[in-house]
Amino acid sequence: MAELTPSERAWKAFKRNKIAVAGLVFIILTLLVAILGYLIMPDQSPHANNMTIQLSIKKPGSSFMMLQIRKSEPVDTVGFFTRMFFGQPTFYRDVPITGYHFVQDSIIVNEYIGDEDRPEKKAYNIFEVVNGVKSRYHYGKDLLSPGISANKSKEIYKHFTDRIEKEQITTRTFWLGTDIYGRDMLSRLLLGTRISLAVGLMSVLISMLLGVSIGAIAGYFGGWIDASLSWLMNILWSLPALLLVIAISFALGKGLWQIFIAVGLSMWVEVARLVRGQVMGLKQVEYIEAARALGFNNTRIITKHILPNITGPILVLASSNFASAILLEAGLSFLGFGAQPPMPTWGGMIKEHYGYIVMNSAYLAIIPGLAIMLLVYAFNLVTVGLRDAFDIKSQSTRI
Repeated sequence: MAELTPSERAWKAFKRNKIAVAGLVFIILTLLVAILGYLIMPDQSPHANNMTIQLSIKKPGSSFMMLQIRKSEPVDTVGFFTRMFFGQPTFYRDVPITGYHFVQDSIIVNEYIGDEDRPEKKAYNIFEVVNGVKSRYHYGKDLLSPGISANKSKEIYKHFTDRIEKEQITTRTFWLGTDIYGRDMLSRLLLGTRISLAVGLMSVLISMLLGVSIGAIAGYFGGWIDASLSWLMNILWSLPALLLVIAISFALGKGLWQIFIAVGLSMWVEVARLVRGQVMGLKQVEYIEAARALGFNNTRIITKHILPNITGPILVLASSNFASAILLEAGLSFLGFGAQPPMPTWGGMIKEHYGYIVMNSAYLAIIPGLAIMLLVYAFNLVTVGLRDAFDIKSQSTRI
C-alpha cells in the first residue's frame, strides 16, 4: 500500500472527527446560501428592503393577502447573475388587504392597517393596478367612447380583473415574521449570511497575507529586523481587538470594504506571532541548511521549503480567525460601525430589535443571535478538527 501524503493523512484524521465534519457541512451549506443569495429569498428586492409598515412586527408564520399595484416609474428586469448578487428591484407596491371586490373600473379593497384597527376601505383603478397608470384607454381607444360596444368594454374590463385576481392578488407568508419596518425577517437573515462570510473571508485573507509575510521575515532574518517587528507586534497585541477595529473604522469611514480592512488589520498579529515561532524552529533544520548550501535565495527557501511545512498551524489559525472576524463584524454592526442600513447584517438586526427581548417579540433579536452562534460554533468545531488532524503525534497513534 502506498504511503499517504501529509495532506492525505490530515484529511483522513479530520474525517474521523464526526463533529468537526458536521461543522464543515454546516459551513458549506451556509456558503451555498450566501452564494445563491437573492435567488432563494422570498424578498428579492435589493438588500431585502421591501417595507410594508402596516405589517410591522408580525409573528413567525403570519400570512397576509396582498394587492400588488404596479409602480408608475419604469423598472428594468435585470439578468440572472445581477439578480443573484444584487437583487431585482420590485415592480409592485404591496398593499395588505383583508378582502376585495370589483366595481366597474375600480377594485374596492379593505386595506389592513393593524390588528386592533378596522380595515380601511379604499378604491384603486384597475388600469393603475395593472399598468401603473390611471387610464381607461386600451389599445389606443377610450373604453367609454361610442365606438366601443358595451360588450367589448365588459370583455376588456374582465381581462383586467381576471389578471389582477390571478397575478396581483397573492398571499405572502412570513416564516420568520417581520421586523419593525415590516420587512421579511427570513430574507434579511439569509442575506446577512453573505455579509458575515464575506467579512470573515476577506479579513482572513488580509490577516494571512500580512501575518505570514511579516512573521516569516521576522523569524527567518532575526536580529534587528526581528526585534523591530516583534516590538510592533507586541504593541498591537496589547490593544483590545474591538477597540482597534473601531479606531481603524474611524480612520477609514463606515462601509463594508472598510470593515474588511479594519478587521483584517486587527488580526494579523496573531498570525505573525505563530509564523515567526514556526519559522525560527525550522530555519536551522538540515534540509534548510542544505538549501542554503545549494545557493537558493532567501525568498525561495521561505516560500518553497519553510512555509509549506507550517501549513497545518496556519490553517488552524485561519479557521479560528474566521470565527473571530464574524464576531467582530457583528459587534461593529451592533455599535453602528459596520455595514450601513439598509444592508442587512446579523449584528445590525440585533441592534434594531434588542429592545424587544423583554417584550413578547424577543425572537427578533434571538434569531440573528442564534445564527451568529451557530456559524461561529461551526468554525470552532472545524478548528478543533484541524488541530487534531495536523497533530503528528496523535496521528501516529490512530493510523
